[in-house]
Amino acid sequence: MTEREERTKHLEALRELGVDPYGTRFDGAGPIAPVVAAYSVETEGRQYTVAGRITALRSYGKAAFLDLRDATGKIQIYARKDDLGDTPWKTFQHVGIGDLLGVTGKLGKTKTGEITLFSTRFTLLTKALRPLPEKWHGLRDPEVRYRQRYLDLIANPKVRETFLRRSRLITTTRAFLEARGYVEVETPMMHAIPGGAAARPFVTHHNALDAKLFLRIALEIPLKKLLVGGFERVYEIGRVFRNEGIDANHNPEFTLLELYHAYGDLRTMMDLTEALVSHLAREATGGTRFPFGEREIGVEPPWPRRDYLELLREHAGVGPKDEDALRAKLRERKVETAGLSRVDLVDKVFSEYVEPHLQSATFVTGHPVEMAPLCKEDPSRPGQADRFEAYIAGMEIANAYTELNDPVEQRRRLVDQAGGDEMARAGRLDEDFLRALETGMPPAGGLGIGMDRLVMILTNSPTVREVILFPLLRDMGAAAEEES
Repeated sequence: MTEREERTKHLEALRELGVDPYGTRFDGAGPIAPVVAAYSVETEGRQYTVAGRITALRSYGKAAFLDLRDATGKIQIYARKDDLGDTPWKTFQHVGIGDLLGVTGKLGKTKTGEITLFSTRFTLLTKALRPLPEKWHGLRDPEVRYRQRYLDLIANPKVRETFLRRSRLITTTRAFLEARGYVEVETPMMHAIPGGAAARPFVTHHNALDAKLFLRIALEIPLKKLLVGGFERVYEIGRVFRNEGIDANHNPEFTLLELYHAYGDLRTMMDLTEALVSHLAREATGGTRFPFGEREIGVEPPWPRRDYLELLREHAGVGPKDEDALRAKLRERKVETAGLSRVDLVDKVFSEYVEPHLQSATFVTGHPVEMAPLCKEDPSRPGQADRFEAYIAGMEIANAYTELNDPVEQRRRLVDQAGGDEMARAGRLDEDFLRALETGMPPAGGLGIGMDRLVMILTNSPTVREVILFPLLRDMGAAAEEES
């Protein structure tokens, strides 16, 4: 008999006893941690009610000890037939590890000194048909952890704490921006024309309109339209979707913060990024220097400014226009170069050769302007964009521009990006965006921050899958084997 079959027999027995195995509303329960913390000579014998999941059970005939855990902590429960009565004790015989209970009892200590709730009444709230993982406190298999995150959260309290920290960091980000006058908005996730980034979109179809739509790859275009409409400081924290690879730093669905600041520029965004990230670091780690893996990372302002082309020459020994040399450098790293444009080659060489050297927070500026079609050209450096990418721990965590608000130049660049006038006439241009620019968009600074990577760094997590509750996995149809 499998364990699930055995648990199903207990379920049937409970129903025969007239007990609802899936409970109902349970009022009066308080969090467990404060109950444990409240123990003293004065509170001994005081009655408390708690609710949670059984994570250990030791039965001794007419008595049993069990561990009950909720989101705040764990407490030992002592249950005895003489205290509960015959009928409740019969119910208790069908309770097991993984079940959810509500318990009322008197606070005290056992002979071994462990704080314990001596049960006078209990209510079965949920009968679990599947067991917790064997040695539930040490679930380690990453495939099981990510695919069945509910088991991971039950088994690994540190994982739950990571996601609570993520939630607090997002809340702190909102408070930080709102204190500076930024207004949060929501914009559409489905677009007729994907824009705002160079990325492959996910394609979907709207049946009623018989229209092909794309899941958004960025938040930029609708937020810029709001600048035109008079929202002078605006932001969104939302999911974006890029139909690309999966690795330690990438998930096809991720959380992006984008914001726009009318009458600002790249320097405005630098100041804001330094202030926000250092503020979040203090919230998450207590300071602006903290461990990430085997290194110590620093985010204390001011961050150094490094030139993109100088870094490329320093670490890869190539310039951005020598296509043959760029391909040769990638072949050295066994990176496939077929079909890559010169801009793509530059970007990949930078990723392979330069990014690993950017550990403490660094602004990289001076990208070739063709790499940033929505960005103004640096007036002091023709051919280079007024742009930065911010790096921490060898990863890009932010991208910012002095935004291009010249509608004529913007059209020219988008036509080039689309592949020329013919492709533009085929509907590859966002004409409504260009119409908005022609209405007049104020000079502005714009910033995008990948929140998953930033949280990953601030929680010392080795992969973004550790900070995304339900990451996309390669075999989404896989199912865990049923335990016997």
